[in-house]
Formats: sequence, structure tokens, C-alpha cells
Amino acid sequence: MEPVEWNARRAVLVCTESGREARLNLMNASASSTSASTVSADTVFMDRALELAARGVALASPNPLVGALLVRDGRVVGEGFHTYDGVRHAEIVALDAARESARGAALYINLEPCCHTGRTGPCTQALIAAGVARVVVAMADPNPAVAGRGFRELRAAGIEVVSGLREAEARRLNEAFARWIVSRKPLVTLKSARTLDGRLVLPDTQSGAHKNRRISENDRWISSPESRAEVQIMRHTSDALLTGIGTVLVDDPLLTDRTGLPRRRKLLRVVLDSRLRLPLRSRLVRSADGDVLVFTRAKRDSPKASALRRAGVEVVHLAGRATKPDLLAAIADLGRREMLSVLLEAGETLNSAALDAGIVDKMRVFLAPRIAGAAGKKTGAASAPKRIPAARELHGVTMERFGPDFAIEGYLRDVYRTR
Repeated sequence: MEPVEWNARRAVLVCTESGREARLNLMNASASSTSASTVSADTVFMDRALELAARGVALASPNPLVGALLVRDGRVVGEGFHTYDGVRHAEIVALDAARESARGAALYINLEPCCHTGRTGPCTQALIAAGVARVVVAMADPNPAVAGRGFRELRAAGIEVVSGLREAEARRLNEAFARWIVSRKPLVTLKSARTLDGRLVLPDTQSGAHKNRRISENDRWISSPESRAEVQIMRHTSDALLTGIGTVLVDDPLLTDRTGLPRRRKLLRVVLDSRLRLPLRSRLVRSADGDVLVFTRAKRDSPKASALRRAGVEVVHLAGRATKPDLLAAIADLGRREMLSVLLEAGETLNSAALDAGIVDKMRVFLAPRIAGAAGKKTGAASAPKRIPAARELHGVTMERFGPDFAIEGYLRDVYRTR
């Protein structure tokens, strides 16, 4: 079982390391310890299922990430993962590969098998018909159409069902699907980079500063190359990227997924632009190919809106308070487009508004061991609130290192909690 390409990314969290540890434990297990060996083998095979599921990143949405393998007499006889365009669910791919060897085999899968008819028939019935004897599942399906019914159907047919193995890793892998399938809203992750003194912009990169001086690659970015590579992975795992017009006007970014890895749908680049100031010569507009969306309060039939549409940009009018588009309406619109995950890469004004509106589910802040000094832009300098709200605590906080930087991640909402 060779590691897959996506084995290294954060989607499976500690899946890789835990898998290596489980394999080592399995090799060192005493032959007399049958139950311990069974548990270790289950862990090894479940780690493989998670690895397979992660192959579907950017290929399965709006469906969940699912990997499955069939094991008979300690040997993998069939395995597979789901992609949306491939239609077949991971269980069916594994069954097709195993053929007659599926009878009496054990299925390892990261998500409860479906028991309803959609684009395909119920996987539970296919497993029962194939004579699978045991099913080991990491987590129940958050889809209300399944949610435990798959387990009950399998058990009623006499199949042994074990659930909960590597559940934390499995839940993280499909957190965007869980958020969307219950609420029809995407998982919104706020990403930000800061210096140790809380600055968002280095002095030499600010508008008007050192115009005649060539800015070095080191001075252009707050975060390290390793952090920026991780941000590209975050973009790859997202269906859409949301930013504000301020960021576009200052940085003229492309906001593309530059990992080079395959994806079913282009990353949807979304701009909140209340007055439709998006320049026609911006890199966003010049690179638009059905993948740039602007939410605005400007008139639908204005000359600027028409020009942007001719350039390949979709312009959507949203109502809102004062002069700002309604963030809740924007997120609802993205949910209707089957965008499961949205990465928020913006400045302090939009970040603060998104937090105040309650649309942010998760935060990831990259801290660089750098000091910008008084000339750098301060956190929150854009607009000070008239009333300071009560502080909200993140839960499930973790920290990772990327080169010299540290990334702190945490959740504002439990996306698996029933609403």
C-alpha cells in the first residue's frame, strides 16, 4: 500500500503519521495477541481508506470525500475512491475491482455507506448482494437522508458493523460537506497572515511607500514560502475564494489555485464590490473564464456591469445595509451554487464584517517572526467598532509550523452539531 499524492496534505491531519505507527505496531505485534492484531490491522486499513478518500480532494465536490477497500484474509482485493464525474461511489469501485473475492471480505470505509437512490443506487444493497461479511466505518454520514440508516440496513442483513475508528480524522476530512449538507451553506475559513506586532502589511509594500525602490521577494510577503505553499493547498481544497474590492485595488491579485493538481471545477474567485470598482484591466478580469463572480449593490444594467459581463465576469446584485452587500445573502448564494467550502482571503475590513455577520466557521492565522514597526498597517486600523463585542473563543485549536512561521487554527462553530 504505497502512500498517495495527497498523503502529505493537511486534509487527513495525522492520518499519515498514525498510519505509519499502526503499520509498525502491526509488524511488531505478538502472534498470540489476536485481538490486538485485529485492532492494529483495522487501523492500518482505515488509514488506507482515508488516504484513498483524500485523492478525491477537488474532484468529489459537491459530494463527500470517500475511500474504500475490501480486505479478505489480510489481503486487499479491491479499493477505490469517489469522484463526482466518475459517478460510482467508492464502495462500488472497490466491489467492481474485487469481483467474486468480495464475498466474505471486510470493507473499510471512512463514511457510512449510503442507503438511498440518487445518481446511483444504494451502496448498502450492493454490499449485501456481494456477500460482504464485515464493514468498518470511521463515521456516520451527516446527510439526513442517511444518518445511521445505512448502519441499520447492514446489521439487519447480518453484516457486522464497527464504527468510530479514526473518527476525528474522518470528520475533519468531510467537514465542508457536513456544513453544507445540513445547512446548505459552505464552510467558511478565514485565512490571515500577521507579523508578531499584529501588522497585516509590511511598510515597503504599502501604497505610496518607496515607490521608486524595487521591493525584494522577502519584503513583499509577511509569511514564508512554506506558508504560502500551504495557502495554495488551502485554495486547492476550497471550492471558492472570497475577497473584498479593497484587496483587489491594492494588490491586483490573481487568486488562483496554483498547485497544479487536478480539480473538477475551477476555483470560483468571488469579489465583494459594493460600487463595482473592479478595474477592467485587473488581473482578475483579464483572466476571467467563467470563474470570477462579483457581488455588488450597483445597478444590474449599469455600463460597468455590462462591460464586466462582456469580459467574462458574472455580476450579481445583492441587497444590503447602507452601501455594503449582504454577506449572509452572498454566502447563501454560494451555497445554492453547491460551493461546499469558501476560503476568505481579505483585509481587516471584510474579515471583521464576516466575523460580525457570523459567517466564519473556522480561522487559520499565520504568524511570522517579523516586526513591521509603526509604519506597518495595524490590525483593525481600517475601522474601529463603536461597540466592542464580547470576545469569542475558538475551540479545537491546533498549531503547525511552516518554515519559520506558525499557523494557529481553530473553530468558531461545530459543523457537525445538529441545527
